[in-house]
Amino acid sequence: MGKEKLKGLIAPVFTPMREDGEIRTDVIADYAEVLILNRISGVFVCGSSGEGMLLDVAERKAIVEAWEPFSDKLKMIVHVGCTSYKDAQSLAEHAQHHGAWAISSMGPVFLQPQSIPQLVEYCSKIASAAPDLPFYYYHIPVRTNITLSMPDFLVAGSETIPNLAGIKYTYANMMEIHQCLMLDNGKFDIVHGHDELLFYGLSLGIEAAIGTTYNFIPGLYRQMIDEFNKGNMEKALEYQVFVVKLFDLIKRFGGGITTGKAIQTLCGIDCGPCRTPLKSLTSNDRLQLKMELERIGFFEFV
Repeated sequence: MGKEKLKGLIAPVFTPMREDGEIRTDVIADYAEVLILNRISGVFVCGSSGEGMLLDVAERKAIVEAWEPFSDKLKMIVHVGCTSYKDAQSLAEHAQHHGAWAISSMGPVFLQPQSIPQLVEYCSKIASAAPDLPFYYYHIPVRTNITLSMPDFLVAGSETIPNLAGIKYTYANMMEIHQCLMLDNGKFDIVHGHDELLFYGLSLGIEAAIGTTYNFIPGLYRQMIDEFNKGNMEKALEYQVFVVKLFDLIKRFGGGITTGKAIQTLCGIDCGPCRTPLKSLTSNDRLQLKMELERIGFFEFV
């Protein structure tokens, strides 16, 4: 489409909620200001970290509208994926009129496409609802169970999706990431989606990344990137080792969304509980989490 590729760290933002599980948008202004101060390049709204698939269409639109005032400083990528492409089209059209820089969609999580043509057709219908915006396919097999070839998707998709920009690639197949990056002389924008593997993405030439922990310790990742770019691989790898320790802790407390929201609250932005069926941390869990974070030196990077 002629639009520039993404650069830097992009935060997949959490959706703030009240104790009764309803969304609250009043927190988002403070949330945005913190991300801007921390030099985040953009926000990925209503994705996995944002519990987007657990929200209804009206709620997702309300969240986008709450982030819209900050879209001049934070590139807003709106995840619009739904099981019904009709709902996804409604969200895509809305995003185009409310400050989105791009839209993205994972594949359907029910009755998943079994072939590249099926996946391309699904994505084409969604992308066509926001023709003025770049479209990024959100490749996250752990959520969708879609493990089709992404190089094949890009080749086929580019023939029928005029605004196909690239992939938000959240999978550990580093060879396939490399293949996607090399396609058509680097035509496609491949955005790294595993913050626990960022060091290895950098080695392939990744220039933009979306990851849950960029919400609260982007400075650590910028230091990793700086050391990597200087050729100080040993120092860059030290930061990656810390990230591995952090992710081990995150997984022990329930995973990126459950633990991530609790950490975000500990860092000063109260995102509240998760929506069912996700289980939120108890007060004792949060206390133990804080102690474990202090033990590994987490707050030194906040």
